[in-house]
Amino acid sequence: MPRRYNTTATWMKMMYIFILFMVFVIARLSSEEVAKPPAEGNTAGNGQITPATESGEKVPGSNSERGLAVHFIDVGQADSILITMDGAAMLIDAGNNEDSQLVVDYIKARGITTLEYVIATHPHEDHIGGMDAVIKSFEVKHIIMPKVESNTRTFEEMLKAISNKGLKITPPVPGTVYPLGKAEFVVLAPNSKRYENTNDYSVVVKLRYGGTSFLFTGDAGFESENEMVEKGYDLQSDVLKVGHHGSAYSTSKKFLQAVQPQIAVISVGKGNDYGHPAPETIQKLKQVGAKIYRTDERGTIVITSDGEKIEVFAYKNQ
Repeated sequence: MPRRYNTTATWMKMMYIFILFMVFVIARLSSEEVAKPPAEGNTAGNGQITPATESGEKVPGSNSERGLAVHFIDVGQADSILITMDGAAMLIDAGNNEDSQLVVDYIKARGITTLEYVIATHPHEDHIGGMDAVIKSFEVKHIIMPKVESNTRTFEEMLKAISNKGLKITPPVPGTVYPLGKAEFVVLAPNSKRYENTNDYSVVVKLRYGGTSFLFTGDAGFESENEMVEKGYDLQSDVLKVGHHGSAYSTSKKFLQAVQPQIAVISVGKGNDYGHPAPETIQKLKQVGAKIYRTDERGTIVITSDGEKIEVFAYKNQ
């Protein structure tokens, strides 16, 4: 009997140690799973892309806790800007023809199916090239375009896409305010019916959210800038999308004095044939103290606002 008692006690002791070991292993594996960081550029499980900056910081998505998110998509020597707020989204320009799939994929990757507003600033290919693809791919509630035409195939394809969707074009009327979630934007240009330069037909809008503001200028040149200043519009903005890719024929000193931007974003292609951005434009932006972000240097630039604080993220497209 004594011998049988010792054998049972030893067996129970070994089982106790084995159970403790298994509990330790399971706890260790669970801890590693929770602490595992998401891979850069992978999906977050909800179908949306979660890109990250070079430092590994997660870039806000379409439903950012920060509120407003403005995405300056890297489309090379072209413009395309996606704005999201409270589940609502709008697009300003759609890049070149060759950027069509990139722009469509960028919007889809953020779980967006409807664009409340689409603004085609003016009928140059580097602004409306991907517009027909965008209109075909998403529900578009309002499309805003200036009253100027082009005889290019790109322009005709955009008009055909608009017609096929049964959309009505809304002309830009300065002073008109449109809501976008808790934010709103106001049309500031064009202010004349005729211009010699097509760039001056560009639709210019100022986006306001809380105490923060963004100014989007398309390719507006000196003539349109002077009109906005002379009309006494409130141009002061925290963020300026620099006109015409930083051309020497946009961003006058008088205009910059009225805007007083803290941040200037230049959408421009690396090594482009136009020499954009012009050195004198860069110099003027530095003189007003604006911090400059360029898509050719930083890739896609995302700027968020909670109504008070502005944050900037930049990353290369995946």
